Amino acid sequence: MAAINPLYTLSGFFVGLLVGLTGVGGGSLMTPLLVLLFGIHPATAVGTDLLYAAATKSVGTAVHGFNRSVDWRVVGRLATGSVPTTLATGLLLNWLGAGGDGSAKLISFVLGIAVLITAVLLLARGRLLTYFGPYINPDGPRHARVLTMLTGAVLGVLVTLSSVGAGALGVTALVLLYPRMPTARIVGSDIAHAVPLTLLAGSLHWWMGSVDWHLLLSLLTGSVPGIVVGSMLAVRVPDRVIRPALACVLAIVGGRLVF
Repeated sequence: MAAINPLYTLSGFFVGLLVGLTGVGGGSLMTPLLVLLFGIHPATAVGTDLLYAAATKSVGTAVHGFNRSVDWRVVGRLATGSVPTTLATGLLLNWLGAGGDGSAKLISFVLGIAVLITAVLLLARGRLLTYFGPYINPDGPRHARVLTMLTGAVLGVLVTLSSVGAGALGVTALVLLYPRMPTARIVGSDIAHAVPLTLLAGSLHWWMGSVDWHLLLSLLTGSVPGIVVGSMLAVRVPDRVIRPALACVLAIVGGRLVF
């Protein structure tokens, strides 16, 4: 197989463009695209996408860290919950056999559910925050530390099985748990937590033999310029146009994976 596959590079550019435009869509689009369009085994698609996410979000973490928009206390709480569940989920996949039919069905189902949840959050996050707002203490829940660790635990399972969840699900949970925290700091903390989470989960998939390094290189070759172009266009394309369109695509993809 050639080191760079132009079709994978084009896919990476497309996904990177959407991520630059919306901030969402990395795992929730890339992994289903690899499974449904290119016929790649779900475990390989997830494992490769996890290391792809770890590489790209490391850059984002460096930028947010330089701008002091990362709350490392929150990152530590999330990691306390996500690391054990990531390890446990990776061991479960290994027991099922990363390349077997059992793991393929489990990963496809969880991936579909995670993508559908992401689509709902894209459309309804504002309404959810408005609905739950009156019930949230302005300083956050009394047990925010425990709830943050539980959030990390859930993300560990979802991300290891599907590579989806660290973005839309993580940010929404942090907004509810820390209502006084600036949005940039919430996003920065979520991205910073995603690096060790995706790196650990991706390393487990590598250990199980479900990472395609040529595929990873091809995706990164396309996604880096895609993210740059998308970020430049983001100020010109209305968010109210992009997010519903992306949510509809995710809903169709998620339904296809589940049913």
